[in-house]
Amino acid sequence: MGLQAKTPWEARFMNMVFFEIGAEDQEMCAVACAGLRQRHDVLCTPTALTQKTALPHVQAVVISTFVHSRLDAQVLELLPGLRLIASRSTGFDHIDLDYCRSHSIAVCNVPDYGAATIAEHAFALLLALCRRIPTATERTRRGDFSLDGLRGFELYGKTLGVLGTGRIGRRAIAIGLGLGMEVMAYDLYPKTETAAALGFSYAALDEVLAQADVITIHLPATPQTRHLIAEPQFAIMKKGAVLINTARGSIVDAEALIRALDQGIIAAAGLDVLPEEKLLRDESVLFQQESKPAVDELRALLADHVLLQHPNVLVTPHSAFNTHEAMARIMTTTVGNILAFAQGKPQNVVTGR
Repeated sequence: MGLQAKTPWEARFMNMVFFEIGAEDQEMCAVACAGLRQRHDVLCTPTALTQKTALPHVQAVVISTFVHSRLDAQVLELLPGLRLIASRSTGFDHIDLDYCRSHSIAVCNVPDYGAATIAEHAFALLLALCRRIPTATERTRRGDFSLDGLRGFELYGKTLGVLGTGRIGRRAIAIGLGLGMEVMAYDLYPKTETAAALGFSYAALDEVLAQADVITIHLPATPQTRHLIAEPQFAIMKKGAVLINTARGSIVDAEALIRALDQGIIAAAGLDVLPEEKLLRDESVLFQQESKPAVDELRALLADHVLLQHPNVLVTPHSAFNTHEAMARIMTTTVGNILAFAQGKPQNVVTGR
C-alpha cells in the first residue's frame, strides 16, 4: 500500500526516527542502524510517537515505531515529509492505514519475529495461573508457607482450544501437545495438512469454546475479530475454563469477561493485552482532548482497572514479545524493510484487510 518507492532513495539523505527505543535497546539499535547512518540521519528515542512528541521530528521521511505509538491522522499530518512507517510489530491496528494510503505513505511490518516468544509467554501465564504461582510467591516472601488455597491443576490430559493457527498459534499447539494436552483449533482458513502432521483437530468456534479447558487467543485485531469473545461465547464455555490472551485486547469484551469471572464461568484469565492499554499508560490524555471522553471509552477503561485488580486475573504489560532473541529479529527485519524501501523495492508491505 502507499508509496512504492519507484525512484530509489538510497542515494538521498533521509531523516529517520526510531521511536520507543528504551535504554536496554539503544545499543542494539545503534548496531543495527550502523549501515543506515552512513547515508542518513538516524535518531533513536525512548519516547512514543504522539501529537506532542511528533513536533520535533517534522522533517522525518521514515519513522519506526512499536504498538504504543499513536499513528492516527492527527499525528501523521504533523509529519508532512513522511514516506515510510516501518512498524516494529506484526499487528498494524495502531496505524491509520486509510490516511497512509491517501498520502502515499508506505507501511511495512515484521511478519514473523516471535512465534516461540509469544507462545511461550501464553504458557507462562497459563502455568502461573494453574499453579497459583503469584499468590504462592507473595506468601512465601512474607514467611507464610501455608498451602491453603494454593491447590492447582494439571495441564496433562486437558483440552487446549487454540483460536488462530498462524505461526504463533501453531507454536502454541506444539507446546500444548508436548505437555500432553488434547488440542482443538479454530481458524477461518484451516490448515488440514498441518493438523494431520501435528496431531490436532479443527472445529467450529462454538465447539472449541464448549469443549476446551484452556482457551488461548492468537488472532489479529480486525473489525471481524472485535469482541469475538463476548457474552454469547462465555455462555457456552466449559465452567471453570481458563482464558489466555496474548493477541489484542479488542478481541475480548472486557465487561463480559468480568461477568464471566464473577459468575464462575471462567476460573481465571491471563492477559498480556487490554482494550484500553494505551489509556492505562497515560490516563491524563483523557483531559487533554478537546472533546469530553465518550462514555464507552470510560467504561472500557474502568473495566481494564477491574481486571487489573481481579484476584483471578494475571496481567502483564504487553510484554509477550520481549525477549532478546525476538527483539534482535525485530530490529534486523525493520532495518531490512527500510533498506529495501530505500532501494525502491519495498518488502513486507501492509495492504490492510
